[in-house]
Amino acid sequence: MKRLLILEDGTIFEGTAFGADVDVTGELVFSTGMTGYQESITDQSYNGQILTFTYPLVGNYGINRDDYESISPTCKGVVVRENARLASNFRNQMSLDEFLKRKNIPGISGIDTRALTRIIREHGTLKATMANVGDEIEHLESQLKATVLPTNQVSQVSTKTPYPAPGTGRSIVVVDFGLKHSILRELSKRECNLTVVPHTTTAEEIIEMNPDGVMLTNGPGNPEDVPQALDMIRGIQGKYPIFGICLGHQLFAMANGAKTYKMKFGHRGFNHAVREIATGRVDFTSQNHGYAVSSEDLPSDLMITHVEINDESVEGVRHKRFPAFSVQFHPDAAPGPHDASYLFDDFMEMIDIFKGDEPTV
Repeated sequence: MKRLLILEDGTIFEGTAFGADVDVTGELVFSTGMTGYQESITDQSYNGQILTFTYPLVGNYGINRDDYESISPTCKGVVVRENARLASNFRNQMSLDEFLKRKNIPGISGIDTRALTRIIREHGTLKATMANVGDEIEHLESQLKATVLPTNQVSQVSTKTPYPAPGTGRSIVVVDFGLKHSILRELSKRECNLTVVPHTTTAEEIIEMNPDGVMLTNGPGNPEDVPQALDMIRGIQGKYPIFGICLGHQLFAMANGAKTYKMKFGHRGFNHAVREIATGRVDFTSQNHGYAVSSEDLPSDLMITHVEINDESVEGVRHKRFPAFSVQFHPDAAPGPHDASYLFDDFMEMIDIFKGDEPTV
C-alpha cells in the first residue's frame, strides 16, 4: 500500500506504508543516529513528532524487551529510507512493522530521507501529514495548514501519580517531565532509592519527602509551556542538590533567569561533540531537543560548563552558589555513547558533600 508524506511547504513524498494504518499530523524532525531506533521511537521527548531516520536501513535487528525508554511511545510517525524485511538478532522479539502496528504508529518507507533532511535543515522543522494514497490531497494540505500543534506535551507523558523504584542508597526524587527509563537505570546502578513524581509536584511536596537530591528529567516540547515547574525549582534549590537533563536543564536555567529559544532544526542523534570548558574534555553525546538555553544575558548566578563544538550552543550550566547543575545532552545515553555517564557520579558526590558525608562513589 502506498502512503504519502505531505509537508506544509507543499512538498509531497510518496512511499510504501508499514506500521499502523492511520493518518497523522505532527512536527517533522530528523535523527542522525545509526542505531537505536527502538530507544528513539519510545523516547517521550518525541511526543507528537514524525521522526525521520537519516540512516538508510532501519529495523534490521528488530524490537526487544531491553531497549524500551517508555512502554507506550507517543511519537506520531516514523519515516525511513528502507524498512528491513528481516530482523536478525538474538534478542529480537518482533519486527519494527509489527511493533508500530501494536503501538498504532504509522510508518512510511522508500522515502529519499537525504532530500527530506535537506528540506528540514533549510526551512527548519515543519508540520507534516502522513496519509494513504487516494485521500484528497487538497483537503489534506488545507487541513495540515490549519492544524495547531499542541503545547501540553509534558502533561501527556508525565506520570499522573508518584511511584517508587526502591533502592538502599541515596534518596532521589525524580521529577518526570517525560523521562527515559535509562535515567532510572543509571540511578539504580548507583543503588539510589528513587521516587518518581509528576511534573506538577510542588516544592512543598518535595520538601515533605526530604530527599538527598532531586533529578529533573528530559521531556518534550517548549520549556515555556511548563511555567509551574519554575516555582518548584526555585523552592528547592539550595535545600537539595539538583541535576537537570535536557528539558530539565532548560527549566533549571529558566528558573534562575535564563532565556531559551527554538532552534532551527534542533539536535537529534548520538554523535554530538560537547566540550567541557573547565578541562577541555570532549565527549560524544546523545541529544534530542529542539530548544536551547541562550548564552546571551545569562544570569550572574549561572556559569556555562559545556558547549556544543559545532554551533557553540549551551550544553551545560552550573549554579555558582547552590549545589545544582544541568546538561542539555543525555548522559544516560541509551542509545549513544557513554562518554558522559560520569555526570551521575558527580551528582552522587555533590549529594555526599552537601550532606557532609564522605563520597562513596
